[in-house]
Amino acid sequence: MDVGVTSRDVGGLTVVEVTGEIDVFTASVLRERLAALVDEGRADLVVDLTQVGFMDSTGLGVLLGVLKKVRGVGGRLQLVIDSERLLKVFHITALTQVFTIHETVDAALEA
Repeated sequence: MDVGVTSRDVGGLTVVEVTGEIDVFTASVLRERLAALVDEGRADLVVDLTQVGFMDSTGLGVLLGVLKKVRGVGGRLQLVIDSERLLKVFHITALTQVFTIHETVDAALEA
């Protein structure tokens, strides 16, 4: 399955909607799109993962790399996850302590 990445600006934030599966074969699409947004000066990102059915360690690595890049320019990266299965991956890897995670895009926009 492929991955889809679209973005839209909401106020001072950029909401990035991700669909499909993020794995070793598709992670480069997400990495390149998020890096391009940061390079364009969009450093306050909300990454909506509610339509992601699967993510492997490559996807986690992409998000960690983008988090480092965003923080380096004074921005922030928030994730939106509503799937218990995907959230479990973040708990097991202790990444819930690294990322700000919300259940909805609206909650992220209000934070």
